[in-house]
Amino acid sequence: MGVDEVQTHFKGWAKPGPIPPGARQLPEVPEDESLDAISGHFRIFQLRKGHRFSTDDVLTAWYGTSWAPAASRVLDLGSGIGSVGMIAAWRLPGARFVTVEAQQESVRLARKSANYNGLTSRYEIRCADFRSADALAPGERFDLVLGSPPYFPVGTGIEGDHPQKIACRFELRGDLRDYARVTHEHLAPGGMFACVFPEDQRDRVEQAAQDASLAIVRRRPVVFREGELPLVGLFGLMNAEDLPETMRQRTWVEPPLVIRTSGGAVHPEYSAIKLSIGFPP
Repeated sequence: MGVDEVQTHFKGWAKPGPIPPGARQLPEVPEDESLDAISGHFRIFQLRKGHRFSTDDVLTAWYGTSWAPAASRVLDLGSGIGSVGMIAAWRLPGARFVTVEAQQESVRLARKSANYNGLTSRYEIRCADFRSADALAPGERFDLVLGSPPYFPVGTGIEGDHPQKIACRFELRGDLRDYARVTHEHLAPGGMFACVFPEDQRDRVEQAAQDASLAIVRRRPVVFREGELPLVGLFGLMNAEDLPETMRQRTWVEPPLVIRTSGGAVHPEYSAIKLSIGFPP
């Protein structure tokens, strides 16, 4: 497949951004995997019956890159198949990335996607538990840390039928407190930590932030259907020591982000957000 054969439009929408090397040839996709569009011409390998990227991942990447637009070093904790990191890498073409993921199958898929998208020179994928001492060097610092952590303690719900899914939903390897602790240790001065977490568990975000000496600078509830209660929230945190004392206990609560209108159509603001991360509206 040559560059002239690359699909440049999708339902009237012109795909933005660079054409990656993987798009210039016919990729090999095993029967149990799919190769799916992500940002612009970027694509991502996923297991058909395993964990697949979600709206939560999309929003985490958008929120973090929106409020840390000059980040040059980015860390993605518990990075899974790479959906958060690769969307962020598409938005921050000059940044270098380190991603840390414990599941070997997810790392394998992420490496295939990074190669397809031409990211290997600036996108390091480490197979490790980010809580371990050897996952990150003591002096490594990042302007932006991203996290889409599992939401539920083990034993609090139906775990699912695939081990890759279970680890993405349930806290098998630590919880939000671990994300906050590691973030505190590796944020560069003035850096930001962006994460997503259920709104009905917001107290856990607040406690994790307090325990790790982080301040929740801003947050935005997310409503998946207009008129309903928000299900998740987006959070922007900084090391408290990097802020004036008057801001360490103060959080700007943004208006709720609505994903779909009451009639089921994509909300105009979310359509605009999708365009900003290289997704069709």
